[in-house]
Amino acid sequence: MVKKIHHTMKNVIANSDFQKRYKEMKREILAHPDIQAFINKHEGQITEKMLHISLGKLYEYISQTTNCHACPNLNDCVNLIQGFEPALVIRGGVIDIDYHRCKRKIIDEKRRETEKLIQSIFVPTEILQASLAHFTLDSKGRMLAFERIEAFAASYQQGKKMKGLYLHGSFGVGKSYLLGALANQLAEKQISSLLVYVPEFLREMKQSIGDQTLAEKIDTVKKAPILMLDDIGAEVMSSWTRDEVLGTILQFRMHEHLPTFFTSNFNLKELEHHLTYSQRGEEEKMKAARMIERIKSLAEPIKVDGYNRRSN
Repeated sequence: MVKKIHHTMKNVIANSDFQKRYKEMKREILAHPDIQAFINKHEGQITEKMLHISLGKLYEYISQTTNCHACPNLNDCVNLIQGFEPALVIRGGVIDIDYHRCKRKIIDEKRRETEKLIQSIFVPTEILQASLAHFTLDSKGRMLAFERIEAFAASYQQGKKMKGLYLHGSFGVGKSYLLGALANQLAEKQISSLLVYVPEFLREMKQSIGDQTLAEKIDTVKKAPILMLDDIGAEVMSSWTRDEVLGTILQFRMHEHLPTFFTSNFNLKELEHHLTYSQRGEEEKMKAARMIERIKSLAEPIKVDGYNRRSN
């Protein structure tokens, strides 16, 4: 039986049509830019015999990297192992493949870890699904904010010193929506950001004193590559949350030149007044002014005008 199968395989391999298809496939695989680059990098190590033995792996690599380039998001990944991309290696005298987490997978894991740690990053579904393509430009302020957001998304590079925005205006004019749209635009470019709802975040920080996670949570927020603080000024402010939580975060980000975005119903002058008076009624003008200077250093103020879209 074994001899019969062996004889049949020899006949198939000897078939001229098979040989023709095999040579064409081999030519296409070896002509692929990534394969050529790998062969050139390992010149002197790779032999014809090695290429012949490893042809199946090279074909697998090409099919998987093509999938990666066309991948719309992590959920729709069609690779052999979802969220993992291939890398060619030489192992045991043949060319093999190692799979590593792709950028989308790394960002997703980081986001999930942060969500487990900080509950206040949850925001309404319409914000998480926001898109710049659906943002209407029906006022001067909305157009300016849109242009600045779009320019940031297009030019952001990690380590590049860039200012964020302080978007202020009335309820329902689209401030939070713009931050959600920016976060989604950055995610499409495989750039992670952190969007935090400030009132809930500060309440959570108070609760975290008892479970020993306060320092870890503050550290996560202050070191986020791009931080978005939604609805600052809507919280009940205390000296502690202002100075030890928000102050610590903004001071670190100012020194490290980390892009930071804000939304608020207050302009900067109104926010300073809000920050001046603590929950106990204490007046602390210098500390409030220091916070505003940090915000000015981090972000450009833009008034977002228009009608209240939440009421329609």
